[in-house]
Order: sequence, then structure tokens, then C-alpha cells
Amino acid sequence: MIIGTRLRKLREDRHFSQGDIEKRTGLLRCYVSRVENGHTVPSLETLERLASALELPLYMLFYEGDEPPALPKLSKRQSAEELAMAEASAEERRFLTKVRKLFGKINSKDRRLLLYVAQKLASR
Repeated sequence: MIIGTRLRKLREDRHFSQGDIEKRTGLLRCYVSRVENGHTVPSLETLERLASALELPLYMLFYEGDEPPALPKLSKRQSAEELAMAEASAEERRFLTKVRKLFGKINSKDRRLLLYVAQKLASR
């Protein structure tokens, strides 16, 4: 769908002229024309202003149904730690679990020292 075509259809369905949209949004009529003809891609902020001028919720600029579209079933996002653990072998997971428990028991200065040592060992 081309947003300009959709905006023109919605504007004409409400019997608004481009001049009416200019008065309601503060956007120049020539800008509205450029958007409707596909010469300019409006920002999200501009789309919000146009939707408000057309007395529509923003989603109606992108969707033709009467009700908002159903939300997709998205899986829960995993943290970086969860992703790393999912890719690790059983032995690596046990090791990482032990390291995490031990790191929780030491102070931040010692943590930085251990991290430094690990980085030096890994760079060999």
C-alpha cells in the first residue's frame, strides 16, 4: 500500500480538501499534495498530525478494517544470558551456573580483576 494513495482516499471520503488539511495540521497544501502523489514520505509525527486532522486513529492510515488488527502472537524475548545458556552444552551450563554463583559472592573490585585476567587468558 502506498501511504499517499491511502491518505488521499481517506481525505476524499471525509470531503476534506487539501486546504482543509492544511488548516487542521499546519502543513502546507503543497506538502500534502506531495505526500499524496508519492513524492514525499512523511515522518511518523506528520502521519500522526494527518490522522488527527482526518479524525482517525493512526492505525487507520495503514489498515482498512473497522477494528484494529489482531496482535500477532509473539514469543517472549529472551535475555542475552538465556540465549547463551540455550546454545551452551550441559557441561558449559553447569560451569556457567557455578561461575555466576561465585561471582555473586565477591566484591566489584575483585570481579573486575577476574574479568581482566579472563580477557588476558582469552587473548593468548
